[in-house]
Amino acid sequence: MDIRKLVNISSRAWAVPILSSLHSGIAGRQAPLLVATGASRTAFAQSVEHLIKIGLLERNPGYGHPLRPEFRLTQAGIAAAAMAHKVYQSAKDEDRLLLRRSWTLPVLSTLRVPSQFNEIKRTLPTITDRALSQSLKTMEEKNWVERRVDGASRPPRSIYHAVNAGGLISQITAPDIRLD
Repeated sequence: MDIRKLVNISSRAWAVPILSSLHSGIAGRQAPLLVATGASRTAFAQSVEHLIKIGLLERNPGYGHPLRPEFRLTQAGIAAAAMAHKVYQSAKDEDRLLLRRSWTLPVLSTLRVPSQFNEIKRTLPTITDRALSQSLKTMEEKNWVERRVDGASRPPRSIYHAVNAGGLISQITAPDIRLD
């Protein structure tokens, strides 16, 4: 999976929980997925439509009622759902809210090695300085990212490193990430 696809998947708050739930065997209908994820109907519908648009989900053509559709993973969706499930299971229940933020997974995937702010920004060209700064600060507060200041360099530079659950998530997402 390339970094752009990871950014695209995580751009909807409920995409990762939906993929994780489908991977764990939750039925692909709206009601069971709503219960499993805790999403609102509107946010759920937007996330499902997004996952269909990017080719990870499809409507099950052999399933009955059009007002109660069933969704299933595509071939590309199976691999994405497996990764989403590993990521979702590696976070504590109280920290899963952080996984629903747009830039958490992409930023963590770039922190498989300690990096400076500008290195992260170069890897994620569509992220704004403000979004990156807020994402790093939030993950630092949750002890998913550690910030160290390299005082030996002039000017001093901050170096960010994924730790604890953030380090585990970084290792889960990073082996498959291609920056091409």
